[in-house]
Amino acid sequence: MQRYSALSLVRHALSGHRNWQPAWRKPEPKPAYDVIVVGGGGHGLSTAYYLAKEHGIANVAVLEKGWLGSGNIGRNTTIVRSNYMLPQNNRFYEWSMKLWEGLSQDLNYNVMFSQRGVLNLAHTPSQIDDYARRGNSMRLQGIDAELLSREEVAARVPGLDVSPNARFPVLGGLLQPRAGTARHDAVAWGYARAADARGVDIIENCEVTGFIEDGGRIVGVTTSRGEIRAGKVAVAVAGSTSEVMRKAGVSHLPIESHVLQAFVTEPVKPILDSVVTFGAGHLYMSQSDKGGLVFGGDIDKYNSYAQRGNLPVVEHVMAEAVAMLPFVSRLRLLRSWGGIMDMSMDGSPIIATGPRDGLYLNCGWCYGGFKATPASGWCFAWTIAKDAPHELNAAFTLDRFRRGASIDERGAGPVPKMH
Repeated sequence: MQRYSALSLVRHALSGHRNWQPAWRKPEPKPAYDVIVVGGGGHGLSTAYYLAKEHGIANVAVLEKGWLGSGNIGRNTTIVRSNYMLPQNNRFYEWSMKLWEGLSQDLNYNVMFSQRGVLNLAHTPSQIDDYARRGNSMRLQGIDAELLSREEVAARVPGLDVSPNARFPVLGGLLQPRAGTARHDAVAWGYARAADARGVDIIENCEVTGFIEDGGRIVGVTTSRGEIRAGKVAVAVAGSTSEVMRKAGVSHLPIESHVLQAFVTEPVKPILDSVVTFGAGHLYMSQSDKGGLVFGGDIDKYNSYAQRGNLPVVEHVMAEAVAMLPFVSRLRLLRSWGGIMDMSMDGSPIIATGPRDGLYLNCGWCYGGFKATPASGWCFAWTIAKDAPHELNAAFTLDRFRRGASIDERGAGPVPKMH
């Protein structure tokens, strides 16, 4: 792999940019590998990278049914944070945050991680109390958290309607200064390039059509490009988990697939220098480097595998955006898109061995998939390599639902669409 640097940029500029190498190879699949990772999104690519880097397992194939980055890794609002309350979640996401902070250097690829802060608005005294509780939980784990007054919130986000007559008056907020955003496609490309450099085969346009069994153990997959065998098969396909796992004979999982829409406006001059979330509803917004306001809200309240949404949620999200930042009403919506989310029964992820011998599962990310990309891959690689979870993902088992050991961060109960 050629290393990127200021010097290499100058050298290529002097040669007319004619000698750049491809970022990753386009290999033909081999008959067998040590590990097959099904899914070429952020979690699959990061898993392959950390298998090679941390565990010396480089004979790995990442199988992607489309082109690299065509799934949820390229269909999200790019927010990175670790402001969770429950210890199982805040420890895991804080490890992800620490990996994010060194990721560009680690991958030798600029993932454009911008620690601009994430601010959760509070609109009622009970929300202030709840944020104080969550902030204290975060600080007990060494995670940065600041409880802001209304005046401090107004100074940080000038466009907010903080007047007493606002429909949803702002009373304060919880800020995580180290949180922020990253460039989603750069994350996919960076992990792909770094994994490829360590010997991982990234095989695009290779759909898994079935699983190969031997003595009750999964020993490979059948694909649109032929049969491929492996000692271990790991599945990280987000909203397509249920469909892929059915091909392995697993028909019941504690997850549902839902569409989550995202939106971006026409570009405007810098006006929002942090991520802001609306406490009176479900809305999150930031401004991209190109000037567009990027935002999203609730899922469409029905199961679907379509990468597009419907008008009722569009109207709902727009109403919340205008209530939070009235100037948004003057902007034109440039485009929207949808990602397929795998919503778990308690709103927390699954990173585990099983549910069949030789099979490993990474799913149930709800709204937290993008921000978890580094830690998810790091922990999943550990679990695959050692056939046991790391302490960071030890609680994210598949059987916790059977045992009644749910990790309900939101307190919404066992209804996936409520998380």
